[in-house]
Formats: sequence, structure tokens, C-alpha cells
Amino acid sequence: MSPDKTESGQNELRAILRENRALFWVVGLFSVFVNTLMLTGPIYMLQVYDRVLGSRSEETLLALTVLMAFLFGMMGLLDFVRGRVLARVGAKFQARLDHRVFTAVLEYDSRLNRRSGTTENGLKELEAIRRLLGSPVFAALFDLPFTPIFLAGILLFHPYLGTLALVGGGVLVAIAILNQVSTSAPMRHANQATSQSDNLAEQLRSEAEMVRALGMSDAAFDRWYRERHSALADSVLSTDRSGAYTSLSKTLRMLLQSAILGLGAWLVLQGEVTPGVMIAASILLGRALAPVDLLIGQWPLVQAARRGWRTLAALLSEVEQPVPRTALPRPDAILTAENLTVVPPGMTQAALRMVNFNVQPGEALGIIGPSGAGKSTLARAITGVWQPAGGRLRLDGAALDQFDPATLGQHIGFLPQRVRLFDGTIAENIAGLSLTPDDAKVVEAAKKAAAHDLILRLPDGYDTPVKGAGGLLSGGQLQRIGLARALYGDPVVLVLDEPNANLDNEGSEALNQAVRAVKADGGAVLIMAHRPSAIQECEKLLVLDDGMPRAFGPRDEVLRRTVQNAAQISESSVQRKGGGVA
Repeated sequence: MSPDKTESGQNELRAILRENRALFWVVGLFSVFVNTLMLTGPIYMLQVYDRVLGSRSEETLLALTVLMAFLFGMMGLLDFVRGRVLARVGAKFQARLDHRVFTAVLEYDSRLNRRSGTTENGLKELEAIRRLLGSPVFAALFDLPFTPIFLAGILLFHPYLGTLALVGGGVLVAIAILNQVSTSAPMRHANQATSQSDNLAEQLRSEAEMVRALGMSDAAFDRWYRERHSALADSVLSTDRSGAYTSLSKTLRMLLQSAILGLGAWLVLQGEVTPGVMIAASILLGRALAPVDLLIGQWPLVQAARRGWRTLAALLSEVEQPVPRTALPRPDAILTAENLTVVPPGMTQAALRMVNFNVQPGEALGIIGPSGAGKSTLARAITGVWQPAGGRLRLDGAALDQFDPATLGQHIGFLPQRVRLFDGTIAENIAGLSLTPDDAKVVEAAKKAAAHDLILRLPDGYDTPVKGAGGLLSGGQLQRIGLARALYGDPVVLVLDEPNANLDNEGSEALNQAVRAVKADGGAVLIMAHRPSAIQECEKLLVLDDGMPRAFGPRDEVLRRTVQNAAQISESSVQRKGGGVA
């Protein structure tokens, strides 16, 4: 994503970071005192060599030592408090963005219909920024402005000492820059390859049974290992380069401290400085170069945070901050499509074009058509996952985007083609992962979906824990529990996308009973199906083909015009309503 497209996300992140401005000022103030107290060591050495050894006064040595211990104690205390403040700045930054990033990730992934996780998912990147903000590396950025001051102090001791310190410091800064330039590309490639290998591994894990059943294990490993090996090679290259610069930096810093000690000794022999200056200059140089050395050694942490910042900026720019909406009353089940056109995210061609229909309370609308006709696209548009590129979808006269997304989810129940449960209990899954499910509503929804008895047969009933794939639950059981989840809270509109794909006769009859119950309560139902036989409970029918509406109207009339076996379907419908074959 180009920088201009991430500007709004950058501004949002900076605005949240600026909320900690007062704490940053506190850290800056503490840094002034900490770095000032860093001079305790050099000054103590100056006094010991130039005053105590010359006067041979034990009282002076004792007083200087006590003062030195007190000042170092204060420096350590201030440095500790500074670290605690920065840790809380990072925690506050993350807490401030947790909900925003979490919802943005969900919305972005739902737009793209992504089922598997990615390495760059926003949440990990937010964690990387928090780690940097609370790390000693970030504290070193506050110490860095004092490096020139310490180097200037060495220059005051003697021009030769100052020149050596300035040249050595400049070389270390150059090494830091080269470290960043030479390691950024391999690290970026390694992260991309790692992301691809992780995505592939997640896909293979989610379909492990199919992979084994089809004998794809070896081929799947080869494909995964190719990405893994690429990530490993780039990671090793980046680590090698970073390690080389870290070692070079450490070696040069130790060499500089010894060199300045040697130069100081020569100047002492020449009578130009005192022995105390020789020792103090060496200590001061080490203090001046410590922040640079720390930044070079911990550069991967800085890189991860920079990459996280860019990823978050792109994500927040793509998914704008939701605008608070006026709360609307519970709508009636009047759903209307007005010249609806939908373009899937990342595509340039519309999957739905100029679709018009209306559903009234107590009615069911069947949407049929071949694969790729646009049925699932329509389901995503109705549930608010994909926004219309043209036209409108209205619920009781209000456009869907006038409802808060969470509120819209309560008004529109949705049963997707592929039902997936989440880590938690059956009851929590039916209640939409609520931490405090309404037991009465959970049981009521399960009974409407004819799932109550099958849930009671599970080891712990409604409290049976399940994992993401549903564990040992069959496809039909998952479908009925998913239907109960869609019915939880009495939605006014129920959207069913291929609801009978995994159902047996008993499950299909339970589905029809649920549809009839929703209609009897004044709700509306939309059923997406490949086969006309799945829409016996529908009063209206919409036929889609290649994203275009081919027919809409009363079911039997549309069937007569578009389906060859319309008579058999109508007869089957009569038998079902009369209690015939399920």
C-alpha cells in the first residue's frame, strides 16, 4: 500500500501516541537527571586520582564514596521508575488500540472472506509496538541526545581525546545505519515467506483429514517446506548481517575505550592532562556510546515495531474508524433491495448487478441459481459484510449502513454455508460467544432449530466444550447448532446460505419447522439454494444467473417460467406442509 494511502492510519496512531505526551515529558525529565547522574563515575574518578591520592586524605575519600553511592542509588531509582513509566505507556497504547485493531481485523478479513489467519494480522503488530515502547531500546532514544554532550565533555578535557571520541562515535553511528540498510530487505523477505508458510500450514491443519485421505501429506509438506526454507534462508542472512554489525560495534566500542585510555596515558606522560582525566575520559566515552551500541544490538526489535507500525497504519487506513450511529428501534421484517450492485473486495467486476426484491413480515424468499450466480454474495451484502457498490439494501426503510454493525447482527440472523464453532461451550457458541449467555434464550434457540435433544445427548450438554472445527460433531449437527446460533435473540430477518447442505431428512424437516416458526413470529427468511427443492417454505422466489436477476415473484409462478420440474416441486411442497415425506 502506498504511503499516501496510509496517511489516515498514521495520523490515528500518532494521535493515540500523543495521548501519552505528559508521560513522555516525565520520561524525558527523568532522562535528564539519569544522564546527569551518569557523570558521577567520571567525576568520582577525577576526584580520587587528582585530590584523594594527592592529599592522602581518608576522610575525603570516605565523603566522596558516600556521595557517589547516594548519587548512583538515585540514578538507579530514577532509571527504574523511567522503565516502569515506559512500560505503562506501551500498555496504555495497546489497550487504547486493542478494540479498534481487533474490530478492524475482523472487518478487513470478512471483506476478503479470509478463513485462515495471517502472520501480519494487526494484533501481533500492535504487540510488537508495545514491546518496543516498554523496552530499554526506547529508553535509549531518550539517552541518545546526551551522547553529543558527553563527547563534547571529553573534548573539554583535551582536543586529542575529543577528536578520537568524535571519530569513533561517528563510525558507530555509520555502523548503525549500515545495519538498518543491509538487514531490512532480508528481514522483510523472511517475514513475507514466514507469513506464507504459516498461512499454508493453517490451511493444511484445518483440512488435515482431507489431506491425509487424499494422500497429499508428502506434497503438502514439500510445498510448505519450500516457503519455510525460503524464510529460514532470509532469516539466517539477516541474522548473520545483524550479528556481524553487532560484533563489529561491540569490538569497536571496547577498542575505543582502550584507545582513549592509551591516548590519555600518553597525554599524562606529556604532562598535558592528569591521571584522573585519563580515567574519566574512558568512562565518559563508554557512557556516550552505550545508547548507540544498545540500538545496534536490539535492532530486530526496532525493525519489528517499524513493520508493525506500517501494517497497522495500512489496516486502519483501509478500515476507517466507525462513526457513532443513532440507535434505531427494532425494525419490522421488511427487507428491500433497490438496484443492488455488489463488487467483491479486490475485484473490479460486479458479482451482483441491478438486483431488486422485497420481503415482507411472515414471508420467505428463496434465491436459487447455479454456482457462481451470486447467492453467497447477496448473503454477505444482506448481513452487512460487503457494502453495496451501487443501489441500496433497506431494512424497514433504513439503509443497512444506518445500523450499528453489532446491532445489525442482532436483527439479522445468518447461517453460512460452512458452519464453524469457536473455542468455548455449546451454549457460548449459540449465544454468539457471549461470556454470560442468556440460558433461556440459548435453550429457546436450540429448540427452534431442533437441536435441543442432540445437545442434551452430548457429554456435558450445553456446557460441552468444543474446539474451532467442532470436534466430533457431524456436519448435520454443526448445521443445526449453527441454525440455533442464527436464531438466538429472535432476529427479524433470517439468512440461510445453503442450509440443507449437510442435513438428513430429520434435519431438513427441523429446518422447515424453524423457517415456519420465524414466519409465524412476523420475521422474514431468505434461503440461498442450488436446488429449487430446498425452498418449499418460500412464498417468493428470486432466480439469479451470472449475478443478474432472471426472475422474481410468487414461487409457483417463477417455477413455471424457469424450472422444468416445477410441478413436482410444487407437489413436494404440498406434501411437506401436509405432513408428508420430509
